[in-house]
Amino acid sequence: MKTMTCKQLGGACDTKFQADTFEEMAELSKKHAMEMFQKGDSAHLEAMNNMQNLMKSPEAMQAWFGERRREFEALPED
Repeated sequence: MKTMTCKQLGGACDTKFQADTFEEMAELSKKHAMEMFQKGDSAHLEAMNNMQNLMKSPEAMQAWFGERRREFEALPED
C-alpha cells in the first residue's frame, strides 16, 4: 500500500489516498475530484480546469501520467 496526496495527483488539497496500484490511486483521485466538483470547491475546479487544458495535448497528458506513475512506483510501501 502506498500513499499520495490530492496535490501530488494534480489536485488542490492534502487529502491522502492509499492504494496498491497506480490505477487504483488514479481512481481514488478521480472519485475525490468528482466529489469536490459537486461541492463546487473553487480550488479543485481550478485544478480540474488545468487538467482539461493538459488533456488537449495527448502527448502532454501521457507525459504527465507517466511522471505520476513513476512517482507512485518510487514511493515506499506504507
